[in-house]
Amino acid sequence: QLQASGGGLVQPGGSLRLSCVASGFTFDDYAIGWFRQTPGKGREGVSCVSRSGDTTYYQDSVKGRFTISRDNAKNTAYLQTNSLKPEDSAVYYCATSRWNLPGLSPSVYDSWGRGTQVTVSS
Repeated sequence: QLQASGGGLVQPGGSLRLSCVASGFTFDDYAIGWFRQTPGKGREGVSCVSRSGDTTYYQDSVKGRFTISRDNAKNTAYLQTNSLKPEDSAVYYCATSRWNLPGLSPSVYDSWGRGTQVTVSS
């Protein structure tokens, strides 16, 4: 089971730290991906991190602003979001993949948590 949290309302240029807490499985057997979705659009890959946390990948639009990480001892993954823009507003989801570095296609992720809403607005 996965549970994302940490979303909220933030002004443009602000920051949020999203958390994804896992339970019921061996956390470090899986890579973790963060995705986002807005009404009427498909789920968009934002970032992913390998099982050990040593390799990461980002969508071009968030490079330099977002940082993904994980703490396997706490069964938790994080997405630090900085310099937020209104176009970053979405429901953010975390997901697991058996691939070590799965990339950002939703099709290679097999378990999804409930999302957390991020709204960037002045």
